Amino acid sequence: MSKKEDLRGKKGFHQTELYAEVPSTCLPIVYSPEYNITFMGLEKLHPFDAGKWGKVIRFLKEEQFITDEVIVLAREASEADLLVVHTTRYLNRLKWSLVVATITEIPPLLFLPNFLVQRKVLKPLRTQTGGTIMAGKLAMDRGWAINVGGGFHHCSSDKGGGFCAYADITLAIKFLFERVEGVARATIIDLDAHQGNGHERDFLEDRRVYIMDVYNRHIYPGDGYAKRAIKRKVELDWGTEDMEYLQKVELHSEGALNEVRPDIIIYNAGTDVLDGDPLGGLAISPQGIVKRDEIIFRAAQRRGIPILMVTSGGYQKKTARIIADSILNLHRQRLIGEEAVEGAGPSHVPLMMSKSVSSGATFSAI
Repeated sequence: MSKKEDLRGKKGFHQTELYAEVPSTCLPIVYSPEYNITFMGLEKLHPFDAGKWGKVIRFLKEEQFITDEVIVLAREASEADLLVVHTTRYLNRLKWSLVVATITEIPPLLFLPNFLVQRKVLKPLRTQTGGTIMAGKLAMDRGWAINVGGGFHHCSSDKGGGFCAYADITLAIKFLFERVEGVARATIIDLDAHQGNGHERDFLEDRRVYIMDVYNRHIYPGDGYAKRAIKRKVELDWGTEDMEYLQKVELHSEGALNEVRPDIIIYNAGTDVLDGDPLGGLAISPQGIVKRDEIIFRAAQRRGIPILMVTSGGYQKKTARIIADSILNLHRQRLIGEEAVEGAGPSHVPLMMSKSVSSGATFSAI
């Protein structure tokens, strides 16, 4: 059996549609129009841009980097998929609109019938979660993958928060550990402005998972219990700027990957580090974010380690453009695309490129 053979047919594993074969003509960029949350304007009551994922895709199309034909269409994670990590009790709690309103920090949701909340809010989040799981397998097959959504790093197996209802990072890793032969170690590099307490709680006692987390020490969630899972902790102060930030990112990402060589890197690339973000409290420029992503992908490529990127938080309208610019830069730098596959080692499958709420409310965050 090869290192990356899918084990979904083995006894003890539920059947999932998330590991279906993907044509080699597709780029390992995962997205679905179902990602975007639009529901009578209620999504505007949280500062998160609930339509940013579609904007990223539109910008990439305008730059003729992708077409619909080369995107991998994300599938919604089923209840059986979610139960790989989540408890039945937690999933049942999501059937109460009050619980979802609390997790998403959109209070009016508590007055809506849950079937509407499921369809208009939770289904998009389940589809993004499915996208992250799919992208994990694609990264192992192709050397890299990007889920244009996902990165719900405040959700753990039995608790959501900060707009995160499903633990997509934990799920992607658990799926790989259980279903892809040879995947025994994973490194999470979490560069969202907020501490990733969800996956940290999930992997607190799991030595197979190495967590590096770089975050503003003064903001949500301040989860001291979860911090015990962080192997390389980099706490930043208010207003940290490019030079200090990029030096720390490069130093510690190199250190983390030299300390433990994983079988896959899960990169949580939140853009809430951007200067002016209302929740992040840092002062990184758009160019700094683009360079940050390049640093992480270059470190992965140099070592021949597959990498999965998820987009996580970001609370300004311009973050969609920055994400798109970063992806385009990764391509220009030959860190994604068939050139990246060639540089990552012979085990990766060659990839065809296409030419073609109310005022005064307090929010936490992805």
